[in-house]
Amino acid sequence: MNDLLRGRMLLSHNFDVSTDIVPALSREEFAQVFMEGLSVHQHLKCRLVNNPHWIVEVLFATEEFSPRQVGELCANALFEKRQLERSHPGSIPEILVLGGIKTTPPTSSSPDALQPGNWGVDVVETLSSDAFLQAIAWDTAIAQKPADSIFKVELKN
Repeated sequence: MNDLLRGRMLLSHNFDVSTDIVPALSREEFAQVFMEGLSVHQHLKCRLVNNPHWIVEVLFATEEFSPRQVGELCANALFEKRQLERSHPGSIPEILVLGGIKTTPPTSSSPDALQPGNWGVDVVETLSSDAFLQAIAWDTAIAQKPADSIFKVELKN
């Protein structure tokens, strides 16, 4: 890995909307959103990973981007993709990007697994980010975590 690209995040996708609103994305299509959408940034690199849960690896220059900033760029890339394919005006789902740094031992030795110090990020498409966050008890889940170990990005219409 390039010495400058010291940050690593793995993205998963939580598609919590009807395919009548926007089409579901395959793993490859989901990865393509970020490979294309983030390609304008020299110090961000994306690739599809071979993992049952994680889909995309994003490597980033920690001197240039905070994890939250990378999350914002990811949210914007997905939002732009969805704007192009919406079935009718106002039908873009709300987007949440929920990140947390891994502090526990790895569950796999695979290079595509989440490792300590990496960011695990759930990219969520939902009709109501408030309802989604309540359903997963986000506030309770993060209550005891240091502020610099988690982030939440919300994009609403």
